[in-house]
Amino acid sequence: MLNKVKNKFPFLLLMLVHPLLGFIYKLLNENPRKAANITTAFDQHIPFVPVFILPYMIWYGYIFGYLIYFCFKDTKVYIKSLITITIGECICFIVFFFFQTTVIRPEITEGTPLYDLVSFIYKSDMPYNCFPSIHVLTTYAIMLASLHIKNKHIIHSILIQGMGSLIILSTMFVKQHVVWDMVGSMILVCYIYGITFEIFKIRVSEKAKTIEIKND
Repeated sequence: MLNKVKNKFPFLLLMLVHPLLGFIYKLLNENPRKAANITTAFDQHIPFVPVFILPYMIWYGYIFGYLIYFCFKDTKVYIKSLITITIGECICFIVFFFFQTTVIRPEITEGTPLYDLVSFIYKSDMPYNCFPSIHVLTTYAIMLASLHIKNKHIIHSILIQGMGSLIILSTMFVKQHVVWDMVGSMILVCYIYGITFEIFKIRVSEKAKTIEIKND
């Protein structure tokens, strides 16, 4: 087991790209420009359901937890997942810079634990950088990538798809995103996923700790 962890450790270090991506997101989020509101009539009929803040916040553990799971289960899927997420987020950042959008949030007046969690998220994440949704993009990337993981336990099969779906829905039920944010992210992931998983082949050498990417 220790040898396996040792062999995977260099590949796990690739996740250090996330702090950099997070820094760029924060920079764009705290320096808003004129933002467009792309809320639809359908969004106005979606209720605010504070309990959905729970799957919304579980997203953090969901993404990193399953990336680590992928790394140990199938390193090639793990690397392709990281590539998909990284390219996707970089495209999102470009969109955020040139086409900033915002979302109208409800006023939080109650002091229950769930409302407190919503208030915490609202204070730590300004209502910008909405389209496309990075929450949806990363979650959907994990959901699609998991289809390439063989011999998954039934619990993981259910959790990845079930919890992923709840996380995606939560972005709208806690009024962090609107429908177009979700749709835009899912379309973007499908394109990047198709290129990364279907066109490029990745060969991983566990002993040499090397990665080779080929055009199929």
